[in-house]
Amino acid sequence: MKTEQIELIIPQELAGLRLDQALAELCPEFSRSRLKSWVKSGNVLIDQRVLRPRDKIHGGESISINPIADTSLEVKAESIELNIVYEDESMIVVNKPAGLVVHPAAGNWAGTLQNALLHYDPNLEGLPRAGLVHRIDKETSGLLMVARNLTSHKTLVDQLQARAFQREYLTVVRGFITAGGTIEEPLARHPTDRKRYAVKAGGKEAITHYRVEKRFAKHTLLKVKLETGRTHQIRVHLSHRHHPIVGDQVYGGRYKAIANASELLTETLRGFRRQALHAARLGVIHPLSGEEISWQCELPDDMANLVKVLQQESPAP
Repeated sequence: MKTEQIELIIPQELAGLRLDQALAELCPEFSRSRLKSWVKSGNVLIDQRVLRPRDKIHGGESISINPIADTSLEVKAESIELNIVYEDESMIVVNKPAGLVVHPAAGNWAGTLQNALLHYDPNLEGLPRAGLVHRIDKETSGLLMVARNLTSHKTLVDQLQARAFQREYLTVVRGFITAGGTIEEPLARHPTDRKRYAVKAGGKEAITHYRVEKRFAKHTLLKVKLETGRTHQIRVHLSHRHHPIVGDQVYGGRYKAIANASELLTETLRGFRRQALHAARLGVIHPLSGEEISWQCELPDDMANLVKVLQQESPAP
């Protein structure tokens, strides 16, 4: 399947790079292997000429890319109910439930948000990851942005990389927090568990801002704002500060008994098996109008009930 053509100019600062390296810098939304295959198949023209991936570029050249869907990695459309918060000709905003994987990967090749989006709008097939601009973890709920065409996708990805996205989360953590603050600790893969991340010197810059929304006796409801968006960032940062997210089975949020807790509180905390993390607000600059636009969504039922029980059974002193 072909999609709209991409037109670019190679900036002078990329002069001297191989063509495939320059394309990877200019089009981070596509994988290097896919870009390389398009070059080899003649679907990338440099000043109207076909070059090889290893050919050097000089800067200032015009690039024309005709994207082609990779049928060997085809993701099937599936009829999965979606909670659409907003949509227009440029984008879709989805409220993802906890438990839904964002896009196919090892162990989850079907039943994902990407499969659902392809069923909702088949035209998304020509976009990288069906237009998904960012992602949240499987057990995190909340708002996600989807672009509906390549122009919008590039604009929104550029905003994300420039930290112009406004992303705010609500989360319930263990411990009594007296005041808000900022966590600025670099993140990298865990040294022994490749599925986890950890604070590590020399890792990627990661900045998390948080403020207290509501205090309970031994827990706190926080509003968290991302300045960067590293994998598992909020979960790792809060755990590093000894305030793991309730229900986070990976980063220290497993149930711990509370002395003299009521039966209702004990059952609620023990039964909360996913991280209590919700992407509650999303703001961007509209790719067509240039206006700032934002959306909010309330806590899902499980987190709303958790907050209610904590307020009722374990209020702040």
